[in-house]
Amino acid sequence: MSTSADLSGFRSVRPRRRQLVIAAAVVVVIAAIAIDTKVVTIGSDQDISEAGFSPESFGAAEFPKVRDNIEKRAVDAVTLATAVAADKNAAAQQYGIKAGIGSVIPIAFTGVVGEGKSGIYYVNVDGMPAETKIRMQTGPAINGTDLRDATGEIKFGDFKNQIEYQNAGAAINNQMKKDVLAGIDTSTLPGKTVSVVGAFTLVNPKNWLVTPVEITVQ
Repeated sequence: MSTSADLSGFRSVRPRRRQLVIAAAVVVVIAAIAIDTKVVTIGSDQDISEAGFSPESFGAAEFPKVRDNIEKRAVDAVTLATAVAADKNAAAQQYGIKAGIGSVIPIAFTGVVGEGKSGIYYVNVDGMPAETKIRMQTGPAINGTDLRDATGEIKFGDFKNQIEYQNAGAAINNQMKKDVLAGIDTSTLPGKTVSVVGAFTLVNPKNWLVTPVEITVQ
């Protein structure tokens, strides 16, 4: 009888001991989580980083840098046209940044806005060869990645994947629309004189599609 009672007491102790061990392990895990927990304030730089890539934040931060770089390096359109006519490859190397299918070249010109369609207008610039056409895109859709690629400082390796890289280009274009085009009634541009600074990819030496970073309407 005494042996049976002793075994019964032993059995009752083991579950309690197991429960205590489990409870202690849970406390250790919770303590470890608490130590490793990082408090991030909503809206802080760290919060943006934790949330991942934000195209809007990227565009707002990078467009002013892109604009300043293009303005600093912009070559006069007539000067560029002369250089391209003499040697397209040499002109691209001298004035542009190699990107994709061609070199992106920063450019400046003053001319009279001509006919247009879907927000893309011809601009007639004095001194340009008759066969060389300059077109300027004013939205609402801004196509291409000329602004992203114009400086040579925004590289694919800076991003997680191709989608982020494409979104970066679109974000810079969108910020340009806010900063440059939002205050211009582009439908009234034909017939007006404009001074433009922008960039384009030199593929067809006689047809330039310029994405602006600055437009002054006279």
